[in-house]
Amino acid sequence: MAQKELNITGMTCAACSTRVEKGLNRMNGMEKASVNLALERATVSYDPDKVSLNDIQDKVTSLGYGVSVKKEEFDITGMTCAACSARVEKGLSRLEGVKSATVNLALEQATVEYTDGVLSVDDIIARVEKIGYGATRKQDRAPEEDHRQTEIKRQQKRFLFSLIFAVPLLWTMVGHFSFTKWMYVPDLLMNPWVQMALATPVQFIVGGPFYTGAYKALRNGSANMDVLVALGTSAAYFYSVYLAIQSLSMPGHTMGLYFETSAVLITLIVLGKLFEAKAKGRSSEAIKKLMGLQAKTAFVIRDGEEVEIPLEQVKAGDLLAVRPGEKIPVDGVIKEGQSAVNESMITGESVPVDKTAGDAVIGSTINQQGFLKIEAVKVGKDTALAQIIRVVEQAQGSKAPIQRQADRISGIFVPIVVGIAIVTFIVWISLVSPGEVAPALEATISVLVIACPCALGLATPVSIMAGSGRAAEAGILFKGGEHLEAAQGIDTVVLDKTGTVTKGEPVLTDVVPLGNWTEEELLIMAGSAEAGSEHPLAKAIVSGVRERGAALIETTDFQAVSGFGIRAVVDGKVILAGTRKLMMKENISVSDLEETLLELEEQGRTAMLIAIDGEPAGIIAVADTIKDTSKEAVSRLKQMGLDVIMMTGDNERTARAIAAEAGIEKVISEVLPDGKANEVKKLQEQGRTVAMVGDGINDAPALATADTGLAIGTGTDVAMEAADITLIRGDLNSIADAIMMSRNTMKNIRQNLFWAFGYNTLGIPVAAIGLLAPWLAGAAMAFSSVSVVLNALRLQRVKL
Repeated sequence: MAQKELNITGMTCAACSTRVEKGLNRMNGMEKASVNLALERATVSYDPDKVSLNDIQDKVTSLGYGVSVKKEEFDITGMTCAACSARVEKGLSRLEGVKSATVNLALEQATVEYTDGVLSVDDIIARVEKIGYGATRKQDRAPEEDHRQTEIKRQQKRFLFSLIFAVPLLWTMVGHFSFTKWMYVPDLLMNPWVQMALATPVQFIVGGPFYTGAYKALRNGSANMDVLVALGTSAAYFYSVYLAIQSLSMPGHTMGLYFETSAVLITLIVLGKLFEAKAKGRSSEAIKKLMGLQAKTAFVIRDGEEVEIPLEQVKAGDLLAVRPGEKIPVDGVIKEGQSAVNESMITGESVPVDKTAGDAVIGSTINQQGFLKIEAVKVGKDTALAQIIRVVEQAQGSKAPIQRQADRISGIFVPIVVGIAIVTFIVWISLVSPGEVAPALEATISVLVIACPCALGLATPVSIMAGSGRAAEAGILFKGGEHLEAAQGIDTVVLDKTGTVTKGEPVLTDVVPLGNWTEEELLIMAGSAEAGSEHPLAKAIVSGVRERGAALIETTDFQAVSGFGIRAVVDGKVILAGTRKLMMKENISVSDLEETLLELEEQGRTAMLIAIDGEPAGIIAVADTIKDTSKEAVSRLKQMGLDVIMMTGDNERTARAIAAEAGIEKVISEVLPDGKANEVKKLQEQGRTVAMVGDGINDAPALATADTGLAIGTGTDVAMEAADITLIRGDLNSIADAIMMSRNTMKNIRQNLFWAFGYNTLGIPVAAIGLLAPWLAGAAMAFSSVSVVLNALRLQRVKL
């Protein structure tokens, strides 16, 4: 299955997004299609053997919408004849997502039009290079404008043009009110033909897109906001044209025209769209901030010289020079130099991290002191920051379950409104004001206009965009809107101990030899045996042994016994290091060490029994201290009404000592890695909604089993696939922040949906009984959409 994202143009309301989604999902070979109105984006998963990307784009077009495309120019090197240019052109044209490709041999240039979001500049360059030529993006081309800014400027032009013609008509309308009789209204403006001349450009030039959208919607057997606006304004306009023609046979007769109704309605709707576009632009500020962290250029060392190149031209394996104060361009490894690197923008750690040759560095972090030479390892979309941006974009583009319900309602909403409008007209012209078209028309227009489902379609996605964006700024990455919604229902939080509650950096604390073994001998034997293990406790022992000046011996036949310990041969002796269970399994009695073992465990130490050649030799203990913020975070979680449990493979005494220090009363101890998922299931069987918090790798089964999985990670080790939510910063306060952000976002969505449904539920009957003038209905409709977006933007000010 392939997955792509398409930026859809021409959608104006929830009915549009629902229609596109339904149309795509009906295609043969389509696994799943999800359309987000606020982002104007479709995410499609499909079988390339059954349906092509071009087929999907053609389907969107046939439904009456468009797919956003970009156009780029490239300098091509290596071409020598027409066959070369033809080969490049043919190769680019076959690249999935390319709409058109033209290569000019004389200018050595290629112009490529491609689907926005499906392809990148790097993908196109890579294809040219694969064909056997070189390609670089033209450096002298004007920077491409953000599509949201383009939309804002377009709506600004439409509004100003419409306003020029609508203001004189508005003047005549205001002058009709009883309390404004004192206002002077020129006789010229009361002329029906002058009013028609003013209203016509607004109706057909500014309002043209509404007619186009309505035609496409109706052609495909559906209806949207464009249908409502087109019907309402057309009724007012053409009825006024009819009255104007009638006036020719009745000179001097004053009649009530509705040209100002249609013109002012369209002007207000365009104004609402302008406000909406500006507000939606603000809702993606988080992405802009994240992108702003990236370096724009990099200094690459080639042939002994530093060459400054655009960031997108850096390739894996390039050697980069980074001076003090500069941003590290990409993820890489230090080859020369040492420095302190500020990684706070990625990890949240305020203290700079000392780095030297061999250490990994994260792109977009700041080199503070020394000169560094760094080998690029991950570039472009593979960097930690690019992955973070990607996760945020996916979250903002996904749908929460609550939104799908709103989508279903909005899909049938417009036809129902049209039906209500028809009934309203019939009731008015036959019962309320028999034979009088004017009042019946006003009530009908008001119903059509007040009922536009824009607010309903924006209620959920804009809140998800704002909420997930604000969370991302605090280092909390929701994998999708469904996880943002699910986190609000958590009532039990299960915390892994090592690296989650604790710092994950245990240190050697105690060495207790037994029998004829000395402390140094026991250290050498245990340290040499543990040298082959990747376990954090083993590393702590090895590090402690080296710090105490003991020399390690080469180990053979190393074997990790999962959940029990390790076995190794050191200097011809069989070494066992691990838990009581390991010793019992090997029939080794450790009763002489039990009292010491209990004392160490009660102190919160992790004590490991050491046996040499089948005989107990002593105990080595390490301790892992809790994070500075763990106690505060646990207290916050409890104050939020959550049940906090710590789960670990450690023995009960050690686990309880650490838990007590963190303020946790409930402990599940001595759990093997593959048993953690079962423990989560047991909690779920008790009716609990469980969140599992772990490192995202060792705890993957438990993270996947839990109702919500939260992975503790850092910039270069973000466990994107293991969990539903990634907490980039190691601070456990992020758990409370994530749940609080989920609760605030869902509360915001419910507010939006309440007002959107309430607005239509109240507005339609008020309009139907004639208590709402059409122009007021238009203003209310515009205000409803803007108010929903502005309410969602309050989430960007939530303190975390």
